[in-house]
Amino acid sequence: MDKKIITISRQFGSGGHTIAKEVAEKLGVPLYDSELISEVAKKSGLSEEFIRQNEEYASHSNSLLYQIAMSAMGSHGYPSVYQQLYNAQTKVIEELADREECVIVGRCADYILRERPDALHVFIHADKAHRAEHILTQYGPTDKSTEQRMKEKDDKRRNYYRFHTNREWGLCENYHLSLDSGLLGIEKCVDLIVTAATDDFKNK
Repeated sequence: MDKKIITISRQFGSGGHTIAKEVAEKLGVPLYDSELISEVAKKSGLSEEFIRQNEEYASHSNSLLYQIAMSAMGSHGYPSVYQQLYNAQTKVIEELADREECVIVGRCADYILRERPDALHVFIHADKAHRAEHILTQYGPTDKSTEQRMKEKDDKRRNYYRFHTNREWGLCENYHLSLDSGLLGIEKCVDLIVTAATDDFKNK
């Protein structure tokens, strides 16, 4: 594989996890999404439950409140628990990239591995109608509307990404590929990512 690492960022409901899973299967490499939790727990000493709830999302939809929480220092000057989590997550992602070919979902991996020439960075998005349908199919209905669920998840990811990278989440300049899964469909997105990774853009 010419591109050793593939990072996939995604809007909530765009099918990004499904696409990442199928890309990993086609390339015969591991997928790291929720699989990262136990590795990060070992590095950080934090519980898997805490990591599951906080690893990719700002603790507040308001970015200022999240920034305050992230910047808070303990009584002995140690980083906040949220910063410890991000530091451990960064270390795990870097070690994975050094160790093996793989697909990594979210968690600022595109930024963390931005200097690696063997990494391909992808962003998956779709229109609200396609995302709403996918959310209901995959996760079922809740007392919140699908539009509210999309906004809350995406706002949290955006704030988290902005805080740690000083870049805008979803901005096309930050990725090699930006794909509309609603227009292209899951399988076409998978094929385009696999082609880009294995051909190393030779046909550009």
